[in-house]
Amino acid sequence: YTLSLTTLFRSDLVQTVSNLIGIFQSSGLNFGRNQASDDDLMGDAYEYLMKHFATESGKSKGQFYTPAEVSRVMAKVIGLSRETRPNVSIYDPTCGSASLLLRALSEASNGAALYGQEYDITTVGLAKMNMILHGYETYDIRSGDTLNNPQFIKDDNLTTFSYAVANPPFSQKSWLKSAKTNDKYERWNEHTIGVPPEKNGDYAFLLHIIRSLKDKGKGACILPHGVLFRGNAEADIRKYLIKRGYIKGIIGLPSNLFYGTGIPACIIIIDKEDAASRKGIFMIDAKNGFVKDGNKNRLREQDIRRIVDTWDAFEDVLHYARFVKNEEIKKNEYNLNLPRYIDAEDDEVIHNIEAHLKGGIPEHDVEQFYRYWEACPSLQQVLLKKGNRKGFFQFIPDKQNIKETINNHPDFDNQHRELFQSFAEWSHIWSPQFETLRPNSFNPKQMIEDMGDSVLEKFANSKLVDKYDVYDQLMNYCTETLQDDLYLIESDGWKVQTYIPQPAEKKKKEGAEEKPKKEKEAKTIKDIACDLLPVDCIVDEYFSTEKEKIAFLEEKLLVAETNLSELVEEYSDSYLDASNYADNKLNKGNVQKRLKIAEGKEAKILQEYINRSNIIADYKKQLKDDNSDLLEQVLQKYTSLSEEEIKKLVTNKWLVAFGNRLAAEIQQVSQSLNSKLQSLEERYEQTLPEINKEVELLETKVIQHLEKMGFQL
Repeated sequence: YTLSLTTLFRSDLVQTVSNLIGIFQSSGLNFGRNQASDDDLMGDAYEYLMKHFATESGKSKGQFYTPAEVSRVMAKVIGLSRETRPNVSIYDPTCGSASLLLRALSEASNGAALYGQEYDITTVGLAKMNMILHGYETYDIRSGDTLNNPQFIKDDNLTTFSYAVANPPFSQKSWLKSAKTNDKYERWNEHTIGVPPEKNGDYAFLLHIIRSLKDKGKGACILPHGVLFRGNAEADIRKYLIKRGYIKGIIGLPSNLFYGTGIPACIIIIDKEDAASRKGIFMIDAKNGFVKDGNKNRLREQDIRRIVDTWDAFEDVLHYARFVKNEEIKKNEYNLNLPRYIDAEDDEVIHNIEAHLKGGIPEHDVEQFYRYWEACPSLQQVLLKKGNRKGFFQFIPDKQNIKETINNHPDFDNQHRELFQSFAEWSHIWSPQFETLRPNSFNPKQMIEDMGDSVLEKFANSKLVDKYDVYDQLMNYCTETLQDDLYLIESDGWKVQTYIPQPAEKKKKEGAEEKPKKEKEAKTIKDIACDLLPVDCIVDEYFSTEKEKIAFLEEKLLVAETNLSELVEEYSDSYLDASNYADNKLNKGNVQKRLKIAEGKEAKILQEYINRSNIIADYKKQLKDDNSDLLEQVLQKYTSLSEEEIKKLVTNKWLVAFGNRLAAEIQQVSQSLNSKLQSLEERYEQTLPEINKEVELLETKVIQHLEKMGFQL
């Protein structure tokens, strides 16, 4: 596989990887504290490198890697987690680096055999390396053109599998080579199924997947949105698949998710089980659920969970999901374009001509805030009143007072209180569970998943803040902090150990003599760290008085330094000019020497400089002593903490952090509503007659000025 990687990365990337290996060998980078038994550091690190290589390579190599978030959705919606049968197989006909296969495997509770085919021989090397680094060695990855030279053949027929996942190259041209229009494996034909157009191989891959599934097989395939509505030969194939009942669902994804292309894509979910009796297709339009991540878009945790929950429930959701019966699809001539069946939410800004002419806020614009009015039923009455004309409103508070009106309204306050009541109930459930954690007695990943389920349950009735936004806040905190904390506890228990983070080693010049490394020493609490129980938690709990005293001294020091700077600035061209002193340096020692010969005002100014310098020195000495004392006290406290105290402090750290994120979330809702309402008021703030009148006044003033200057219009 080394040869394959060398071919892929070229000499510059080989050098980068070699340097990376050197960094991992550095004594300063120690993974000793991470001993999680079910976590795959090397495999995940390899996937991380592949992801960023795909990002940098763009169109040329980006197709070999499927974004992990999309892979997770695909693995979940085909039902692998509910699979109980033995000898399950998972197949990817365009497996790339095998990241999609491995993600599917992670959902299979009883394991599965993995099979994949990839056209590019170099990428086959990547896939095999990926399998090995993830500790999975019983795989079967083969090289070849899937459409023209399928490698998995049994008795002159395609081998069939329990599940299939795929992210084939979009709209591949000239795909039909040695394969015939009447395919010998019966994937396509000219009589019943249809033949995909040679300039566009999307349906060729989909038909290959369907033919490669067992009688009750299930699959998910990523394809461009065009497969849902393109005509001619593809329309015939789409009609055939719908009539056979093979398509169970469609999930529309945001644009710009995939490496190498920015076009929107969808997931086609295939299910052969009960296909003959299928009455329709379940459609999810998830195009608006994403976050910008660099130059790409990315599904958030809440987006993944919303899609999966909606799919599992298989129930209509306004503006998001709908089960469409075959009869309706037939009326639309088997066109599956999602906007035909799922109405987009009415959030379009439509300028009302009458409002621009006569003023007022159109009723349509007010109704677009229905989610806020449902959560806070009487809020609309204090913000807007009916205008002089039917169908129009007027704002009650001034524009600058809208935010205050929202935040002080009882309905908004009730929503805030209900949100934190749900948080209190959630905390009441989980706080005792946190304190019962023991090493080697729980699975951190499963625990985080259970916590997420619990959040969605407890915040299900939250109106102002969506439950999936709360879920996203929890999952983000888990990624940033809580996940690592749980792994530490699972490995080492409730132990706290301080250490001094060392600065990164500077890059040595080639041929330079290696100097002995000097270890950094701790002088203040800012120089020490503790992973499980941060220093700030200890200081806030036990040494708040000392912390406040140091903060007070730091403020005093800042004022004293400012006073000295002002004095220097005032007399920088005379008595305190650096050029008047030895070595062109203005400092206390040089000023004291000059003071011995100075007279009058100069002596007074120099003495003031020394006085202010002494004040600074006194504050610095006091700060040094207090910081040293606090450091010693904190270190002693760490060593004397009981396990119960550690549990209490760590649990409190988690709950406070999550609570702060909820407070920020509801604050964001308030700011968003205020911003939208201000924008709405500004849209119709000046009517056209008022603008015309203002223009006339300005025009008159301009004419008058021109006349005074001797010009006539």
